[in-house]
Amino acid sequence: MKKIVILGSTGSIGTNALDIIAKFPGTFQAVGLTAGTNVEKLEEQIRAFSPAAVAMADDAAAARLRARCKGLTTTILSGADGLRQVATMPEADLVISAIVGGAGLVPTLAAIKAGKFIALANKEPMVMAGRLMQDEARKHGVRIFPVDSEHSALFQSMEGHRAEDILRLILTASGGPLWNMTKEQLQHVTVEQALKHPNWKMGDKITIDSATLMNKGLEVVEARWLFDIPASKIEVVVHRESIIHSLVEYQDRSVIAQLGLPDMRTPIAYAMNYPARIPLDLPSLNLAQIGTLTFFDPDHDKFPCLGLGYEALRTGGTMPAVLNAANEVAVQAFLDRRIGYLDIAGTIRRTMDAHQPAEVATIEDALGADAWARAKSGEIVDSLSTSPSVVH
Repeated sequence: MKKIVILGSTGSIGTNALDIIAKFPGTFQAVGLTAGTNVEKLEEQIRAFSPAAVAMADDAAAARLRARCKGLTTTILSGADGLRQVATMPEADLVISAIVGGAGLVPTLAAIKAGKFIALANKEPMVMAGRLMQDEARKHGVRIFPVDSEHSALFQSMEGHRAEDILRLILTASGGPLWNMTKEQLQHVTVEQALKHPNWKMGDKITIDSATLMNKGLEVVEARWLFDIPASKIEVVVHRESIIHSLVEYQDRSVIAQLGLPDMRTPIAYAMNYPARIPLDLPSLNLAQIGTLTFFDPDHDKFPCLGLGYEALRTGGTMPAVLNAANEVAVQAFLDRRIGYLDIAGTIRRTMDAHQPAEVATIEDALGADAWARAKSGEIVDSLSTSPSVVH
């Protein structure tokens, strides 16, 4: 039986992973869970799965959870130390890293240093410190399995093939809910419009990233480090139906793709049980019923965040960490209705322009750049928050 720790168990990836664990109790066991502030959901998970330990990032939330779970055998930890303790539990065979944003970097890196195999669902740690994470993974004999549907598709399309034969990686993008809007219409996008993703059910932050195409910008950076492929060989194509999840082209011009209906349980299960596949109770792909698959070049003019991702990767050093932090601050400000949709890219642009990149030799380098960018982008948001561009 494979013993699983889930960092971020109350989010979309975490709840889907627990759904798989519940359906295959003889194959998987949840031994550790972590969450941010969602006391009710984590309590429900404790009662359903009886993990040995859980941790909440928020100390006050952990105190409420302890009061609600009095008498249960699960150890309840809190804060950064608590997250690290759960991430490095000796009995864990696999750590699913699904904490939203840069907060996942420290516990994920701790798990790697503890020799835990990783199923990586949150791209931000690899964006912030990809070289460092891969160096530590090699040092400790750890494999990092991608859970993002696009990176899982690339991983599956590379299986059985030589890395030196790869010509390019092609990441597919749905285009999000705003793809067909004009630049004029994008000036007046509401939070509700940006959250209406046509294909995927995801958390608010990643849904906004999909709407701006920053999700794809971050994925380009992640792909570079996951697969040791330079930015010049990573391309993006908009594929509205989200059936082809990504493609790999080889030197002989053969293109291999991974297809499936848009359901995150498929890539989660593959990472959890690699190399074996498990029989998921999901509908089969019916291409005749779908009929048509469409593809478009990205519109960099309407969606500049994708280009910012490439720029940060080419600049290197601390710039990807700055890109990620500025995006997190700007997206949250948009969700809080403090800035407009177009201000997201503007805030990131201004933050990157103000940054002097340096090498990321230690985790402290990445965390320092992250803190600087959060402060800088916060100042920019404050200056924009009274702007008439904000749509209520």
